[in-house]
Amino acid sequence: MRKSLLLLLAMLLSISIFVVACGGDGDEPADTDADEEVEGGEEDTDADADADEEGGDDTAQEDAPQGGTVTYGYTQPFAGTFDWSFYGGQDDSLALKIFSGDALVKTGDDLMPEPHLAQFDISDDGTVITFELEEGVMWHNGEELTGEDFKFAWEVIAHPDYPGVRFSNVEMIEGAQEMKDGDADEISGINLVDDYTIELTVTEAAPNTISNLWTYPMPKAHLEHLEVAEMEESDEVRRNPVGLGAYKVTNIVPGEQVEFEAFEDYWRGAPNLDGVVYKVIDGAMAGELLAQGEVDIIDLPPSQAIQLEGNDNVYLEEVEALSYSYIGFKLGHWDGEKNVMDNPKFEDVRVRQAVAHAIDRQGIIDSFSEGYGTVINAPESVISWAYPDESTLNQYEYDPERAMELLAEAGYEDTNGDGFVETPDGEEFSVNFMAMSGTDISEPRAQYIVQNLQDAGINAQLQNGQLFEFNLFYDLVEEDDEDIDLFMGAWGLSADPDPTGLWKENDFWNFPRWVNEDSEELIARGLSEEALDIDYRTEVYQEWHQLVNEELPLVPLSSPITIYAINSEVQGVTPDIRDAITDPHLWYREN
Repeated sequence: MRKSLLLLLAMLLSISIFVVACGGDGDEPADTDADEEVEGGEEDTDADADADEEGGDDTAQEDAPQGGTVTYGYTQPFAGTFDWSFYGGQDDSLALKIFSGDALVKTGDDLMPEPHLAQFDISDDGTVITFELEEGVMWHNGEELTGEDFKFAWEVIAHPDYPGVRFSNVEMIEGAQEMKDGDADEISGINLVDDYTIELTVTEAAPNTISNLWTYPMPKAHLEHLEVAEMEESDEVRRNPVGLGAYKVTNIVPGEQVEFEAFEDYWRGAPNLDGVVYKVIDGAMAGELLAQGEVDIIDLPPSQAIQLEGNDNVYLEEVEALSYSYIGFKLGHWDGEKNVMDNPKFEDVRVRQAVAHAIDRQGIIDSFSEGYGTVINAPESVISWAYPDESTLNQYEYDPERAMELLAEAGYEDTNGDGFVETPDGEEFSVNFMAMSGTDISEPRAQYIVQNLQDAGINAQLQNGQLFEFNLFYDLVEEDDEDIDLFMGAWGLSADPDPTGLWKENDFWNFPRWVNEDSEELIARGLSEEALDIDYRTEVYQEWHQLVNEELPLVPLSSPITIYAINSEVQGVTPDIRDAITDPHLWYREN
């Protein structure tokens, strides 16, 4: 744990890694295959808050071969919401990073913030942030980026008709709540000093103000004629999006493919390639398609990656991911404003703990991820500075007998001799397990988990006897489909460990629908004035993780290692903790 003043200041400024939607600019629902096999792994989503290990050495382009295209593969159909303020998952964020991945700040490979589209300064009392934008940054429609584009983005998110889930990323701005409530037409805390200078006043100092702040602009000239309520489904977002990245969109085949061409006026220098293709492929054949040259970059499950070892046409990169996978309990529902914990099925914590003991988490890693990944007992990545001391946590070792003991203590016993327990009232106790499709390991892994549960006396089965495609999976989870009992998900995380966005009573993305007063208090303490002391904040998050570990609204599975497989002709690729789309303008293809 780093305790220096430098870290403290960095924490004050730290930006989320990329979001897909919530707590901070950085958490996003992820594909359990892309994020768990990830042996390498948001929804994020600060796309540019991603680690930029090379620091954007634009001068290197002069020596790189020019021309050609590169195909980036993904194994799930994308939703096609191509604006950061509205997107929901990694499926769209990958495309967004290719054509519009630049934000106010980015996160370095040490998870600390660095200036990107702007230099920034924070007042001594922590309530005024001044951004000085880079001049000459151009949108693909020929407009220059100005402070108006950031003001527009913040006020779209604060608008009463905004349908998204990112208000928590602007609510700290003075006047944002008043605008959301319909009591103001604009956010009073935004002062545009000139085209390139923004003064932002926040309601109070916090240790993660910039980390939690929404840092992506929206192209005002492209979208301002639309009503906020209609933006997400508009052609301007879904068919003809405008970005400011190294490549611009030329063609979209919904759910299947996006084609991009080089944007010669990109502010960091013209890209080396003529274009990029973002392509959805069959996950079961991902490794084979890469070897055949159908795709050039993709993250692979280890089971496929090891088959490419020694192949001269491919090279592999391993990265510890800022993400985790889990099995969640459906404890209640979202009532439109808050989570309501009203599902009695798993209300007894002993039943939840029994499920945890029933699942062979190390066996999942060994059998389906070739040993890549670390079993975790907290909903956090092991590379985060806030990952708790494991010695203070219940380990929930794989122990079917202990699982059955806990079930018996809770009154669940096999009363009819069929090998499965009944409820304390003598009624059938069956559990639906919901999992995503994606790659060749998806189904056998899901069946493995179902068998684990059955071995502990729990009558489990795959929901509807099938796996679910990524977007349908999260649609049903978000809607609290009544058939869901357990669901296997994954989160890509922000660099700042604030649980807000995923775990508060009023967080839509709190998919287990867990509500706990002690949790609310600890999350608030983690953002208090006292939390400006990094040691204090670390202790608060240790307490919070211990609480979650005891109450168990989910079973943490693993902190993954992502394996990226890359065509050996393609160079300049820098995989990071979220994906392999850092600095795509530096990619090049050797002839």
